[in-house]
Amino acid sequence: MKLIIVESPTKAQTLTRFLGEGYQVLATMGHIRDLPKSKLGIDVENGFAPQYEIVPGQDKVLSQIKKASLAASKIYLATDPDREGEAIAYHVFFMISNKGKNGSSQRRFLRITFHEITKSAVESALNRPGEINENLVEAQTARRVLDRLVGYKLSPVLWKKIRRGLSAGRVQSVTVRLIVEREREISQFSSCRYWRIWGEFLKGREDFRAELVSYQGKKYEIKERKDLFVSSYTSTKTTINSRKEAEQIVAKFKPPYLVDRVEKKLRSRHPLPPLTTSTMQQAAYQAFNFSSKRTMRAAQQLYEKGLITYHRTDSVSLAREAIEGARRVIIKGLGREYLPGKPNFYRTTTRVAQEAHEAIRPTDFSKDKVSLDRDADRLYRLIWQRALASQVADAKIETISAYIVSGDYIFVARGRRLVFRGFLEVIGSAGGEEQILPSLLVGDQLEARKFAFEEAKTLPPPRYSEGSLIAVLEKEGIGRPSTYAPTISVIQSRHYVQKQEGKFVPTALGLTTNDFLVKFFPKIIDLPFTAQMEENLDEIANGKKKWPRVIKVFYQPFIREVNKVEKEAKRVKIPVEKTGKICPKCHKGELVIRTGRFGKFLSCSRFPKCDYTAPLVEKVAGAVCPDCGGEVVIRRTRKGRPFYGCINYPKCRWASWRKPEKS
Repeated sequence: MKLIIVESPTKAQTLTRFLGEGYQVLATMGHIRDLPKSKLGIDVENGFAPQYEIVPGQDKVLSQIKKASLAASKIYLATDPDREGEAIAYHVFFMISNKGKNGSSQRRFLRITFHEITKSAVESALNRPGEINENLVEAQTARRVLDRLVGYKLSPVLWKKIRRGLSAGRVQSVTVRLIVEREREISQFSSCRYWRIWGEFLKGREDFRAELVSYQGKKYEIKERKDLFVSSYTSTKTTINSRKEAEQIVAKFKPPYLVDRVEKKLRSRHPLPPLTTSTMQQAAYQAFNFSSKRTMRAAQQLYEKGLITYHRTDSVSLAREAIEGARRVIIKGLGREYLPGKPNFYRTTTRVAQEAHEAIRPTDFSKDKVSLDRDADRLYRLIWQRALASQVADAKIETISAYIVSGDYIFVARGRRLVFRGFLEVIGSAGGEEQILPSLLVGDQLEARKFAFEEAKTLPPPRYSEGSLIAVLEKEGIGRPSTYAPTISVIQSRHYVQKQEGKFVPTALGLTTNDFLVKFFPKIIDLPFTAQMEENLDEIANGKKKWPRVIKVFYQPFIREVNKVEKEAKRVKIPVEKTGKICPKCHKGELVIRTGRFGKFLSCSRFPKCDYTAPLVEKVAGAVCPDCGGEVVIRRTRKGRPFYGCINYPKCRWASWRKPEKS
């Protein structure tokens, strides 16, 4: 009998379907060993050796695997093909091979990996087994040790100096800093008003709009570049700063209105590459408003069912067999005119790409949909569309710019026409591809139907959504795509940030904690430093660096700083929001809004002398319940996600994820 060990029951079930008699497939149910939760678990005096323990609840699973291994002629370690999967495989081997010392038993252990759970991929892996990649195991060990040292040494400092129960993390704290810095950039932004001028023109019976682009030789539109904490932000406005100025300009328009120049260009719009872990999370957020955690849960299900390739990848490449499969589907479903002469190839732009996996794609391109649950079905369709579209020919779009002149005033009308749909035939029209202008020729005299001007104002940089936050984390090399979902989940559950209308906003607790860390541990939550640590971990994975040395170089100055801050830093108070109401218990203090483990609550300003607390009812000003007309309040799910409900609950059970319109 041959034993195959994987990490999940669903994956075990899928493998069992492909394999005949003579194989037994068992699942570890995740990690067999890990660092202890109750203590540091790192021997900092002896090369930072991790002190692993059996994960609580895994004793029974381990016993079952050990028993099956005794009767197995060969043991295949078939955990996921990434660093975490390699570490799980190593720990299983370590625990059932006499702690890795039984040389004779090691010959029975074989490492196999496959990027898709299909019969051909599994059989190919079984025919070409390898060994555990020790470099990947060391890289994962280094990551766990590094994150444990930062978390377990920094968090107690926050308990002493701010409040008990807080946590800090190498990636977590940098992510909070990004959100805090963006909020401050927004609050410091000075908005200014400006006016745009439009003309509505007629040629025959066809009308169209054109915007003023030059007047009396003056520049009409200007762009202002502002440097942000991450990258830069460009704000566009016109030079018309008042309504009176706009009225004066419009009053001077006089016929004739002549077409002075017409520019036509044929442009190619290229398909996007197939999805990676990061772009999948971003695309699922944009298309379905999925959180990264929800996306990864659905992707895990699709992978373990054998429907998509491995979903933790930085690669945008497709295997030759996959490209051939996609091209066959394109010819059959769309026609040869949609097939490019040569396959489309893409280059990874991620700062630090991980293992040489494929992009995320269907295991069978002929299957354009699946029937699991709603999340998995929609995500599969998105993955199928992006992967197939990546191999379809470019879309062809004709753009037209017509310049209309009247004295010293120039207008421009812009149009575009879809000449060939190309890959848009697969992903569907996103809307707005076409804007048809009448046939305009140089010298045509047009009739001006009317002119109008509209007021606008410059806008600050937007708050981060889950999709845009993931995009900047990837761009800056902060963490790994597989860590984005747990990181974003943690910073919300710890109440460092909260979502408002789908955008991240730092709480008073988040602002206070971030400012403390920036002041006393600037290097730890510095973007370049965090990105450099990721590069160090990759060099460990590539065998170029030894992990104890990397940890030592980091730890020695870090622990000196921790000890110094513990002794010298003063305790910091978390700002509270005043309500203007008197405490009903002591009648001396004022009711203030504090943030605790379970969110915001009311408390007496004299705490701890007065221990009065009460739930906080957050009302939405001007909004009314569409069912009973009662006031609308902000409530939270058990996991802390905000939603809108009626103040008359439970008599009225109206609730909504979206903020209701004001009455």
